[in-house]
Amino acid sequence: MTAEENLKRLGIVLPSPPQAVGKYVPWIRTGSLVMTSGQLPWEGSVMKYAGRLGRDLSTEQGYAAARLAAINAIAQLKDAAGDLEKIANLVRLEGNVFCDEGFSEHPQVLNGASDLFVEVFEERGKHTRTALGIRDMPLNAAVQLSVFAEVRD
Repeated sequence: MTAEENLKRLGIVLPSPPQAVGKYVPWIRTGSLVMTSGQLPWEGSVMKYAGRLGRDLSTEQGYAAARLAAINAIAQLKDAAGDLEKIANLVRLEGNVFCDEGFSEHPQVLNGASDLFVEVFEERGKHTRTALGIRDMPLNAAVQLSVFAEVRD
């Protein structure tokens, strides 16, 4: 199945790619590599998941936040490539989890994004990953994802 068919099967309608909230661009392409800026769990103009994992939010809510941020990342990739079928391979996911001291379930949180990428892109969605817990997060967002993808013309 194509990525668009998989999105439809999952009941996901891609939003417009979120705009930058500072002096940067949402994505950049160099050669065949597209890199997104940090993607947050926006739903429209609302930060749907805000707060610290392990204090304000559960691991399950963090998983949902990572999934939502991944949907926004896919919207950025589509904007960059013009067509999701031009995404040859997701290369890397870098994920930051806004968490309380002692929280150690970063991998389970970021599985929300990783699982979605494989559901949408199938083999092309498998990627390397970094999962880090951080002390402060822009806009109080629960997670932030940066995605690197290889694009074919």
